[in-house]
Amino acid sequence: MTLDLNFVLLTAMIVSAVWAVMTRSLLMSAVGLAVTSIILTMLMFNLGSPLAAVFELSVCAGLITVVFVSTISLTKPITRCELKEKTKNRIKRYWYLPVILVVLFVVLGFYMVYPEINFLGLYPSNDVRDVMWKLRTTDIMGQMIILLAGVFGVVVLFKERAKDDE
Repeated sequence: MTLDLNFVLLTAMIVSAVWAVMTRSLLMSAVGLAVTSIILTMLMFNLGSPLAAVFELSVCAGLITVVFVSTISLTKPITRCELKEKTKNRIKRYWYLPVILVVLFVVLGFYMVYPEINFLGLYPSNDVRDVMWKLRTTDIMGQMIILLAGVFGVVVLFKERAKDDE
């Protein structure tokens, strides 16, 4: 019976994920993503992973959905001419960002090619903390780069929004 429930939950999760991707409305996509996350939470509880399920429910279904809905409500549609003008201005103002990303990826690539070079002098052990912060440093650095890129995008959005309001 549990196996049948897992298949039903997986099917419902796939359907809601496809709906989130295929719908034309951004708000409905955010709701579809939240529904997908809720179904994944039920599946995790059913498979005996309650801590991961609580984290999924609170962060992905709750916090991320609130962030998406608030971001969607803060944006307004613009015309093609305004879009072209803003794109030109952004390229002029933020030309250095791709250069920074290329430098970061070169550093990460160097670290991945030569993993025996231990930049921080750390040696991993069997402890989870050691594995995450010492052995998987490249993954953590990549996540930090993605997070900083997202923060920069939000800053650019709100800074430009504040200038438009004046």
